[in-house]
Amino acid sequence: MRNLNRINPVRNSSRSTQRLSTGGALNPALRGGTPYGAEPGIILKSNPAAAAGPEGLWPRREQRGIISNGVNTKGLTLIELLVALVICGIVIAGIYRLFVAQSKAYTVQDQVVEVQQNIRSAMEILLRDLRMAGFDSDNVDSTITISNPIIVGDHSVTVSYEYDNTTQYTITYSREAATKRLLRQLTINNVAGPQEVLLENVVALDFTYGVDTNDDGALDSWVSAGGIGIGKVVAVRVVLTANPDQTNPDVKDWVSPRTLTSAVALRNLCFKK
Repeated sequence: MRNLNRINPVRNSSRSTQRLSTGGALNPALRGGTPYGAEPGIILKSNPAAAAGPEGLWPRREQRGIISNGVNTKGLTLIELLVALVICGIVIAGIYRLFVAQSKAYTVQDQVVEVQQNIRSAMEILLRDLRMAGFDSDNVDSTITISNPIIVGDHSVTVSYEYDNTTQYTITYSREAATKRLLRQLTINNVAGPQEVLLENVVALDFTYGVDTNDDGALDSWVSAGGIGIGKVVAVRVVLTANPDQTNPDVKDWVSPRTLTSAVALRNLCFKK
């Protein structure tokens, strides 16, 4: 093993200076102040002149801000850390606002879908009973006679039909103004049953009637209940309007009432003389 203390730094320095002046390559032994035979990363502290390089051209590694193992010791300042925290806070706040907005939109859309489905369901039940208005099986064994198949009204309607040979159904649809509910009441053989709630938050329930004025079985015009006169009712048009549940303020402010309009022909009355 070489004795590093025997290396003549002055001689190495003179050689490097001579090569530098003549345009020759620098002596690798002088880069970083490490002479020939020395281990990489070791600076000879026994001779500061050799460690600093010839004539001070190459400062020691400690003077360049780099430790012997090559790790940068520079860290983050307090200002940089605060800026990073502010940026992260802005990003998190934006994500949170987006999440809240999407949650509200989902809730509102869910309420809209629910009220639309409820309106369709209530309308289907109502139209089914309207189609049965005036049904009479004309069976010889039947004891039922339908004298008044439909009782008209602008905001209510009552229909009657034969359920079987001994049973008559009379069904009334109406809107309860105080509670804004659509009610259905079934009466069997003149015995009234309890009122059934079909739909909540009903804004309007309107009926108009298609009448046959010349007794040919065809619809001639649409009129209100008061304009039927001597004409025969052959069709009914129903307009049902309802709101979603109003307990959610977002739904109350953003969602308008939903309206469904349907018309049905009274097939048992069109050609009945």
